Amino acid sequence: MVSCSPKSFFYLVISIWLFSGLALAKRAGITRHFKFDIKMKNVTRLCQTKNIVTVNGQFPGPTISVREGDRVIVKVVNHVQYNVSIHWHGVRQLRSGWADGPAYITQCPIQTGQSYVYNFTITGQRGTLFWHAHISWLRVTLYGPIVILPKRGVPYPFPQPFKEVPIIFGEWWKADTETIINQALQTGGAPNISDAYTFNGLPGPLYNCSSKDTFKLKVKPGKTYLLRLINAALNDELFFSIANHNLAVVEADAVYVKPFKTNIVLITPGQTTNVLLKTKHRHPNATFLMAARPYATGPAAFDNSTTAGILEYHPPSNSTKKINKLTLFKPKLPVFNDTKLATSFSKKIRSLNSARFPAKVPQKVDKHFCFTVGLGLSPCPKNQTCQGPNNTMFAASVNNVSFVMPKTALLQSHFFNQSRGLYTTDFPANPPFKFNYTGNPPNNIMVTSGTKVVVLPFNSSVELVMQDTSIIGAESHPLHLHGFNFFVVGLGFGNYNSKTDPAKFNLVDPAERNTVGVPSGGWVAVRFLADNPGVWFMHCHLEVHTSWGLKMAWIVMDGKRSHQKLPPPPSDLPKC
Repeated sequence: MVSCSPKSFFYLVISIWLFSGLALAKRAGITRHFKFDIKMKNVTRLCQTKNIVTVNGQFPGPTISVREGDRVIVKVVNHVQYNVSIHWHGVRQLRSGWADGPAYITQCPIQTGQSYVYNFTITGQRGTLFWHAHISWLRVTLYGPIVILPKRGVPYPFPQPFKEVPIIFGEWWKADTETIINQALQTGGAPNISDAYTFNGLPGPLYNCSSKDTFKLKVKPGKTYLLRLINAALNDELFFSIANHNLAVVEADAVYVKPFKTNIVLITPGQTTNVLLKTKHRHPNATFLMAARPYATGPAAFDNSTTAGILEYHPPSNSTKKINKLTLFKPKLPVFNDTKLATSFSKKIRSLNSARFPAKVPQKVDKHFCFTVGLGLSPCPKNQTCQGPNNTMFAASVNNVSFVMPKTALLQSHFFNQSRGLYTTDFPANPPFKFNYTGNPPNNIMVTSGTKVVVLPFNSSVELVMQDTSIIGAESHPLHLHGFNFFVVGLGFGNYNSKTDPAKFNLVDPAERNTVGVPSGGWVAVRFLADNPGVWFMHCHLEVHTSWGLKMAWIVMDGKRSHQKLPPPPSDLPKC
């Protein structure tokens, strides 16, 4: 007979309470605090020292390491001469649009001597993302990884790695990048290309004067490593490969994917990719180059150099051979314009779509949009000589609208109903005039300009086709959407056909991403659910194209219920 004395009953209640409390804590996440001091620092690369903008004097910047469900609070203090804002790239920012970061879209920038606290919760996401400056070209040195681990006790849907290593690619100019882009925007010409790419902040041994500035990954034989790849370069998509080693892709843009093996990874600016590296079972008596170089399709000049790190095996305890005497194997990277391989790689990325990680693809569509994305020209201001073709200025546009940044943040204007004179809601849902988008361009390739947005009702399902154009030259454009993930339901080459192409859409397990490459001379179709009230930026992640106007914004209205509305701004929101 079971005793049911008051004392034993008390202990039973206490133990149930403690257990449920622990279970709840495991699910709820914790609050993590970070401090970002924006400060200048002298850094030497390619035998040349320059003063760069950093977070806490670190380059690349510090890693934000959290778990799914955690609340993240980052106090950013600006000690430099430039206005600054920080974007948490790929974080959904559910009802926390004030913390998204793009200057003049969700906030006015943080001015010199001022600070701002970014406050957001990681909801339903796990994997690799990154943070970067989101004003002018400051993200060239202001960037760092965001590592989101699963909730405590929740395993990966792939073998547990022995070690995890962030690898963040960047781009380096010897000259001052703020001067470069400001001059280019004044003259209408193309900005100077970079002098090197970087691998965790280091150019690597293939550049002059850089053999000491090389990232080395030391590994043990017979182990599995998770490499968290991030492309933080300003203007270039990259192919990545490790000599004599295969990789297994397991996640893209912080979403698990059906694993597949590859020896080449394509990663556009703004994208992240997690890969598993299985090391050889025995020490190979060799070292291996890990290299990245550009995938480039446009008409403009580009930095056709290669950044690299070195994969080194820990020597066996009885080894006497020195590392520098070992053979160095180099990977075979694709030619710079290998669109066939780039497309093949992109098509292999598919959502896991398991019971635990379903792909919630919108099956019905409330709002259809078709956006042309590409380059164009704008007229030279009076009494000025410009460096674009025939004394014009280079420009870029979405549906022939080159976006003009407002003087105060759109989110504030929207929230307080003060849009008059700041933006209009007449962004075209379709190209304003039809032409053979990927054939011979029309005679008039001048863009229009304005601060135009699209307004979406809360919870509407959206289908967006993005069509590249051949104006000035066909080119791959990595488009990034803030505040949402979207499903890449279709892509193709030539002009999108609304009658025949939808029949080929993948509505079962398409890739779920925040950044997608619009194919050079082709199109991509995405779907997303507008379930996040606020103002959300969408732009090309090639920074030069963003500077030229290849950007726009979506306004998602509040829903009817309290948890479907954007809360008021924090008291320390920066002022313009």
